[in-house]
Amino acid sequence: MTDKQPTQGFNADDADAVLAPAYARRGMKQAIPKNRLPEHEMAPDTVYQLIHDELMLDGNSRLNMATFVTTWMEPQAERLMAEAFDKNLIDKDEYPQTAEIEARCINIVSNLFNAPEPGVGASAIGSSEAVMLAGMALKWRWRARRQAEGKPTDKPNLILGSNVQVVWEKFCRYWEIEPRYIPMQKGRYVISADEVIARTDENTIGVVAILGTTFTGEFEPIEAIHDALVEQNASTGWQIPMHIDAASGGFVAPFLHPDLKWDFRLPLVKSINVSGHKYGLVYPGIGWVVWRGQEDLPDDLVFHVNYLGGDMPTFTLNFSRPGNQVVAQYYNFLRLGEAGYRQIMEALRDTAMMLSSGIAEIGPFELVSDGSAIPVFAFKLRDEINHYSVFDVSDKLREFGWQVPAYTMPEDAQDVAVLRIVVREGFSEDMGQMLLDDIKKAVTHFAPQTDRAPKPPTPQFAH
Repeated sequence: MTDKQPTQGFNADDADAVLAPAYARRGMKQAIPKNRLPEHEMAPDTVYQLIHDELMLDGNSRLNMATFVTTWMEPQAERLMAEAFDKNLIDKDEYPQTAEIEARCINIVSNLFNAPEPGVGASAIGSSEAVMLAGMALKWRWRARRQAEGKPTDKPNLILGSNVQVVWEKFCRYWEIEPRYIPMQKGRYVISADEVIARTDENTIGVVAILGTTFTGEFEPIEAIHDALVEQNASTGWQIPMHIDAASGGFVAPFLHPDLKWDFRLPLVKSINVSGHKYGLVYPGIGWVVWRGQEDLPDDLVFHVNYLGGDMPTFTLNFSRPGNQVVAQYYNFLRLGEAGYRQIMEALRDTAMMLSSGIAEIGPFELVSDGSAIPVFAFKLRDEINHYSVFDVSDKLREFGWQVPAYTMPEDAQDVAVLRIVVREGFSEDMGQMLLDDIKKAVTHFAPQTDRAPKPPTPQFAH
């Protein structure tokens, strides 16, 4: 071979990657196209570094106190997830063991919630899909009862608080159901039994109660609502059921509040959704929906699909999604067991309550909730504080790297603005103390000049 003959398989980009320093490569020396395909390929390391650097602008997810979703998992779980990225969960005939693991998880969740007939349920992308599936079952069962009685089925309604997650609004709109919202008011951010009963009628397909509201982390009075519905159903002949939105609290209450009756121990509770990617401690997105028994999941909602050589019963809105989150959920179930989940939830609760009590002691803040239900709490500025807002505090905390959301409460309580903190696995008490210190710094920054401690004298240096 002469010097002028090209080397077999020579690629200029490969040579560039080997010879040039990382940020002197051709791909780093010019802007990449943002909204169209580049004309030529690039070396994989260059592409990785470009995208890696851009994602640094997102901030640190571990310091995001806004999100409920898991931001830390053990490396062994991450390895299992990587090994299952390429498995389509819906293809149960081709991946029978992943399907078996999914079925085991459904049984575990059903048993955790005291289902008399465990194993009736489905996995979902998250609680948003799980809510849609549960809501459809409520409507289908109500419609079947009405048809059997020879009554019209054109005016279904659903009772829920204005504090529900937006997916419930979507469900009612998409499936043509009248949402009957119970308004919030200052000092009360959950629904009550009396307000539920006042809005029900023969067209009510169900009542939604929340175990751990998004706004404050509080539990709604589920047992009291249930008992009021039992009495009403007995006097009217109606059969109004309950669905429990346990997206945030379903993996907390069994371990921190085992005597609290909110699940299938209450006969009118027919379905429950829970987010595995919240306090189930799995990366997004995985959710679960379980029913009390087979009769509560109408047969005509379940499809039997002949796909790739097998019959697959399926109840889902998605037909292609990886099995890795289900595998990760099973890892957590085996890894932690009841004792491990209890230990984690107790630690998170203790950290949340340390933070909430520390914030209450700072001075200008008033707690709306304290983190004792689930490790989530909200707090507001006292009414007499009017020269800065919770939005100012939120913006100031971003300067320290923290993302602490500020928002107004639901309709009819919109004059109340709060900050909310979600304590998750991977957030230690030491980090909590650092956050508390930075909140104090933010308050000092916004305090009137006369209220601030005098600055220390500027040190004098010899020349």
